[in-house]
Amino acid sequence: MSTPYAVAAKHTVVIIGAGTGGAAVAARLRRAKPDLDIAIIDPSPFHYYQPAWTLVGGGQYAVARTRRPTKAVLPANVAYFQDHVTSFDPDRNQLALGGGNRLGYDFLVVAAGIQLNWDAIEGLSEALGKNGVSSNYRYDLAPYTWDCIQKLRGGVALFTQPPGQIKCAGAPQKALYLAADFLRKRKIQADLRFYTAAGAMFGVPFYSKALDKVIASYGAQAQLGRNLVAVNGPSKTAVFETVVDGQKQREEVAFDFLHAVPPQSAPDFIRNSPLADAAGWLDVDKSTLQHVRYPNIFGLGDCTSTPNSKTAAAVKSQVPVLAGNLLQALGGRQATAQYDGYAACPLTTSAGKVLLAEFCYGGVVSPSLPLDPRVPRRFYWWLKKSFLPFFYWNVLIKGRNLASTHKKRDFPEQLPAIRP
Repeated sequence: MSTPYAVAAKHTVVIIGAGTGGAAVAARLRRAKPDLDIAIIDPSPFHYYQPAWTLVGGGQYAVARTRRPTKAVLPANVAYFQDHVTSFDPDRNQLALGGGNRLGYDFLVVAAGIQLNWDAIEGLSEALGKNGVSSNYRYDLAPYTWDCIQKLRGGVALFTQPPGQIKCAGAPQKALYLAADFLRKRKIQADLRFYTAAGAMFGVPFYSKALDKVIASYGAQAQLGRNLVAVNGPSKTAVFETVVDGQKQREEVAFDFLHAVPPQSAPDFIRNSPLADAAGWLDVDKSTLQHVRYPNIFGLGDCTSTPNSKTAAAVKSQVPVLAGNLLQALGGRQATAQYDGYAACPLTTSAGKVLLAEFCYGGVVSPSLPLDPRVPRRFYWWLKKSFLPFFYWNVLIKGRNLASTHKKRDFPEQLPAIRP
């Protein structure tokens, strides 16, 4: 139920989204200016630590630990509207809410996350949660992934990745590796296949070559350039589309288990607004995170046009840049802080090791430690499973500082020994 408020109520800073980016920016602004008038809008009563959902799907994390009430993660004295945005009027510095009212602002921060388009794959919505069809991209389904993996006694297990930008582009193959590791330890033979619409295992070639070795070590097949377009749950069949000699071809594949990832986009209320670029993303400067046409609007996270991988680590690096530039704008100064495109993807190659891919704009390899990042390490498993959740709840979304240590580092072209 929405918090009551007057028509055309106005706040100095309005933040859309109480997820990672919105909550962290609100907390950081509150720390810098305790009396700043901040409002935050989000329809969800819960805030989720989504990076752990892959671990949940691999039987390595309790799903209940990934969810807290939204109000509990927001700083004190922030006006919270449990509502959704329907449209923008940036020329009047207003936006419309689902309840029918309008909210005004001096400055706007858009941290609305990404939209999962489940219905874009024919039959997928109806198939999820039964007949061996699951996805770690939903809180309620990640435990079902683990249930299905435990029940596999062989057969065919498919793991898919759609075309275009998605949140945590490594997550689809992480699901495969945790399943493969579980089956190998129990000496269960299964036909594991990774169907990706992309032409490689990962968008950064430096890491992609290492991941080719990881998937091969499990005897799994990488089916590149194949896009999931339809699912029939009762018959346990999936339809993939590929392009051969300029012609679309379809292939029907029977499965015992299917881990499906839907196509993703900016939320519709952004895509259909004057704030969007031609592709529908919030149109911001990739360095300052300031909107390219409306200087009192800023954006961060998965909904923006910044050409970085959409990960929580990217948001972690964007928060101080956006907050710093917004504070400068509040003082009438020009935005000067710069985001370098940093993102990180902790790829769980097994239950016990992680390959930590870190990179900046242009795919520049930028690890935080002077270790070859193509090597799966037990230390990074501890980082992924134990340290990062603690850091998330107690540092990142509380607006606290942690110095960045990532930087461009050079490594030999030759692959090191890779043992998942």
